[in-house]
Amino acid sequence: MSTARPSTPPPPPETSQAGAASRPPLTPEQVRRIETNRLKAKAIRDQRDTEARNAGLSRTNSGNAAGQKRPFAAISSSNVPATSRDARNNGASGGGGFSKGTDDIQPAHRFSKVVEYDFSKMVDTKGGFLTAEDDPHNKALHTPSEEKPANMTLQEWEKQRMLKTLRDSKAGPFEPGLSVLKQEESKQCRECGSMEIDWKWDDVFGCRVCSRCKEKYADKYSLLTKTEAREDYLLTDPELKDPDLLPHLDRPNPHKSTWNNMMLYLRYQVEEYAFSPRKWGSASALDEEFAKRESDKKRRKEEKFRTKLHDLKKRTRVEAYRRSRANKGARGEFGDDLSRGGKHEHEWGQTVTHPDTGIGTKTCAECGMEVEELEF
Repeated sequence: MSTARPSTPPPPPETSQAGAASRPPLTPEQVRRIETNRLKAKAIRDQRDTEARNAGLSRTNSGNAAGQKRPFAAISSSNVPATSRDARNNGASGGGGFSKGTDDIQPAHRFSKVVEYDFSKMVDTKGGFLTAEDDPHNKALHTPSEEKPANMTLQEWEKQRMLKTLRDSKAGPFEPGLSVLKQEESKQCRECGSMEIDWKWDDVFGCRVCSRCKEKYADKYSLLTKTEAREDYLLTDPELKDPDLLPHLDRPNPHKSTWNNMMLYLRYQVEEYAFSPRKWGSASALDEEFAKRESDKKRRKEEKFRTKLHDLKKRTRVEAYRRSRANKGARGEFGDDLSRGGKHEHEWGQTVTHPDTGIGTKTCAECGMEVEELEF
């Protein structure tokens, strides 16, 4: 076995004496062409390697020999194409070649219409999650939150809330001072002349009355809800919503905290307006209007019932006429089997209430007869 290293051009293989005569040696011209073609192929390969290195693409068809490594420039992250979504290439630009940041990451095409929200900044308005930027005119989104600050203990926060409540109600240390030296200038109760009046009622209703007189004259200084004022004194919503006409006190709804606040009115103020010439004129006129509306309501209810009853009678006559025609002039009764001439037993289904009329209807499963039910 020959251990000689091949050279360029390779020496002619050793042949036997019989094969030497059949294969003539290469001429100098053939040797020159072989060497020229080899140098051209090598130059083309080097040119392709340079182009692939500059483009930053891996060389797959460049003609590398088996087992040869790719150059570092071909796999450097500085030449990563824009379509690459390799998370290892996202970071601050530096010596490591990381040139992309987290803000520069673009979503995939199928997720380009997805909108991302910061859930930590959203407020639950019981109607969906919205931010203050989405609805700048919504008061519920711009109200200050009642959550405990992070830099405050629970005892300090409770104390702050209690002081805020006392400040709003002008109670405790925030109650206005009383002086016997300036009785002419101080505010006094309209019933007993006491200076210990309810300052909250003075601010909201403009009524100067003390706590003892509120309990003593409960029929005069009791609070009415908006529903009671509308139904008992026949006031309209625009009148009840006018703070200049009828001032009201807002209180949290006792039935459910998420519902609208209660609007409380002072009874004597509501009666003064309702009995004044601007509204009904007197209590007797209010009673007459109330009786008139009740009679109109009863009359409309009776008219509606008579209309439904007349319609039921009309359908009953039509059904009786149809059965008479089917029996060839003989009088037919409800429940008769017209096809066989015998007695038919109805099998009624469940009562179905009509959404418009509110009348319940039952249908026979065999003959399809419908019967309406009226509740008195």
